[in-house]
Amino acid sequence: MANVNRLRDFVIEATHLVEKHRDNESALLAEAKPLLAGLIASDDWLPEDYAVADPLRYRQYLLHADPLERLSVVSFVWGPGQRTPVHDHRVWGLVGVLRGAELSTGFSRASDGRLVPGQEDRIESGDVVAVSPTIGDIHSIANALPDAPSISIHVYGGNIGAVRRASFDPQTGEERLFISGYSNERLPNLWDRSRENG
Repeated sequence: MANVNRLRDFVIEATHLVEKHRDNESALLAEAKPLLAGLIASDDWLPEDYAVADPLRYRQYLLHADPLERLSVVSFVWGPGQRTPVHDHRVWGLVGVLRGAELSTGFSRASDGRLVPGQEDRIESGDVVAVSPTIGDIHSIANALPDAPSISIHVYGGNIGAVRRASFDPQTGEERLFISGYSNERLPNLWDRSRENG
């Protein structure tokens, strides 16, 4: 059984940070980054139902959404060779690799509208990176492992599955709007303290 109290404690602390730094994104990201690093330093808390790979496409499982939609926590599960299209987020976010490794490529817009790929970075288990419209928001992500799944934990400044975002054709820069939704219909029960208080 997963040690979900780690996730619950993370959600509580992250919510406090969102309250504390409402209008200061850089301070929020600076304090939330080590908080997420602490969560992914242990691999005993993610319920197995939210760690299942799909053979056809990556999965995005909602673990928690703040009732005011200021914050969401998601597990992304990547099968071997799976990747996202080039996309944006439109809100701040943190990505921490729990298992495996990922390849992240950022994109910048050229004067003719094309999207130009930057350096490809390998994000290893335990690493945390930030995205935001203010610091760089357009990227693609791929599982770095050719023969095993990878799992990353994402924290966003909104209910990311309901945010209208865009994927891009890198050659033209043309955007296609989408709303990602989630792969799950049920959430992990973070709030049943009966076993620890009983």
